[in-house]
Amino acid sequence: MFDEAARQKIAALAEDIGVEPAALLAVAEVESAGRAFDIVDGKDMPLIRWEGHYFYRLLPQSLKKPALAKGLAHPNAGGVPNPKSQQARYNLLKRAKEIDEVAALSSCSWGLGQVMGAHWSWLGYATVQELVTEACAGIVGQVQLMSKFIVRSKLTDELRKNDWAGFARQYNGAGYKKMGYDTKMARAYARQKSAAGSNLDTDDEDAPTALRVGASGVEVSQLQEKLRKLGYTVNVDGDFGPATKQAVTKFQQDRDLQPDGIVGPLTWSVIERLQGTPEDV
Repeated sequence: MFDEAARQKIAALAEDIGVEPAALLAVAEVESAGRAFDIVDGKDMPLIRWEGHYFYRLLPQSLKKPALAKGLAHPNAGGVPNPKSQQARYNLLKRAKEIDEVAALSSCSWGLGQVMGAHWSWLGYATVQELVTEACAGIVGQVQLMSKFIVRSKLTDELRKNDWAGFARQYNGAGYKKMGYDTKMARAYARQKSAAGSNLDTDDEDAPTALRVGASGVEVSQLQEKLRKLGYTVNVDGDFGPATKQAVTKFQQDRDLQPDGIVGPLTWSVIERLQGTPEDV
């Protein structure tokens, strides 16, 4: 996902906030699940999530009723379900902007760090539109936004100490342990650290942990079970044959990964990140 130019800029961002590049890259890798954009109206756009309770809270009293009537706002979190596709979420955002643009943009979480637009002033942006512009400025813009949130939340010490549990507890919330954010970030950090200076975005065909056609055993069974849980058709038989390769390739295509049918470090990390969180991707 990160080309060399992006990696160098992210490394510079990491140095600016006083953390290892591998640590910031690890957080970006896990938070993005290998996917930083989706096609919306023919363009690459950052992933968003709509929070209808924010919209309800941020609207002036005179606009709450029409927003409720149109299914755009709700007093309670989760009261407005997120559409599955990003195109549908952006369509919802467009409708909300017609009621109140600032409140609408503030009611989305933006980019791979899923930073709420409502934090725009707290993070030092002049307007919420300025925050959104940064989120739309490529992967580096998204990481810049995430970095500002990390600094403002005083989480740099946790990254410096590689305290992944401490970081995830505050960044991902109380359910971080159940979702395994701390262990996923620790693994991502180890990969980024060991592969420093190389292409960390793609699956290394020579990596000893890579699974491909001809592999068999417990790891293959675990892979097949995880793919089945994510909705891919494959038998759990411990044999990495053509059907498993086809499922892996389809998964990689769906997540904008290199569709080579080989399960290396990045594909593994994305599969693990998606376990149990289908609506957030």
